[in-house]
Amino acid sequence: MRQIAFREAIREAMNEEMRRDDRVFLMGEEVAEYNGAYKVSQGMLAEFGPKRVIDTPIAELGFTAIGVGAAQNGLRPIVEYMTWNFAVLALDQILNTGSKMLAMSGGQLGCPIVFRGGNGSAGQLGAQHSTAFESYYANIPGIKVVSPSTPYDAKGLLKQAIRYEEDPVIYMESEVMYGDKGEVPEEEYYIPLGKADVKKQGRDVTIVSYNKMMKVALSAAAELEKEGVSAEVIDLRTIRPLDWQTILDSVKKTNRLVIVEEQWPMCSVSSEISYRIQKEGFDYLDAPIRRITSADAPMHYAPNLAAAYLPDVPRTVKLVKEVMYMKK
Repeated sequence: MRQIAFREAIREAMNEEMRRDDRVFLMGEEVAEYNGAYKVSQGMLAEFGPKRVIDTPIAELGFTAIGVGAAQNGLRPIVEYMTWNFAVLALDQILNTGSKMLAMSGGQLGCPIVFRGGNGSAGQLGAQHSTAFESYYANIPGIKVVSPSTPYDAKGLLKQAIRYEEDPVIYMESEVMYGDKGEVPEEEYYIPLGKADVKKQGRDVTIVSYNKMMKVALSAAAELEKEGVSAEVIDLRTIRPLDWQTILDSVKKTNRLVIVEEQWPMCSVSSEISYRIQKEGFDYLDAPIRRITSADAPMHYAPNLAAAYLPDVPRTVKLVKEVMYMKK
């Protein structure tokens, strides 16, 4: 094992799959000459050349359409968005063509493509650059949604998406995690989509999260441990397909569930989890399922409003104590 940064893990995944299969190519804004807006694709132009690492105009709908068309004609594109906030311009191609063509063609025409880029809030970037989109895309049949929290997961899940997935994969990174380091094996590995990971074992309460909110979940668990509360922490990793069975198995043991996510509360990932667990595991619950989400409003630029907007450790600890019926 070695310590590498999140951005390096993503780069390694792309490099390894592009070396293995010449049908794989990368395209997006500033991915080539500039080495990527967040330096994820650093050095890739020099190795693979301009036909496989392609700078595009600022035209998300246009280059997404090129990628979708290429995927439907036998190639395996990786399309990078500088941020998923910009990808709303390309939603027509993702939703109406990429996700639906396999069904519309009676199984004759697939779309093996990976769409990836920065997602969610990343400091003081204002309302138009700070939306978390997992629940938006997870609502669409025909695509898969990945949202990793560690370099190990980031590499293994991306390699799986590029090499093995025949459906479009929405791969969501966090801009504030690109520099985070973690252990990644030297040897090649793949992580199947649709399997959550128990990051910390516990007995008293289950905390579920994903992407950068895993930092909040794990930090809250550490604080709770000081007060004698043993929290089990689950990282979803894949939002669609959703591994609710791993959550249910944990709730059967802990009898309590708290969900921490960056989505807006209406129609969120936590909404779906709550429905599934109360439906399949109602008799195991000793307290109502609780969640902490972003505020039901656009995220503002001011740092005090940004702090109030996002889930944090103190509020998560407070919520866990409530489901534990602990005195405040």
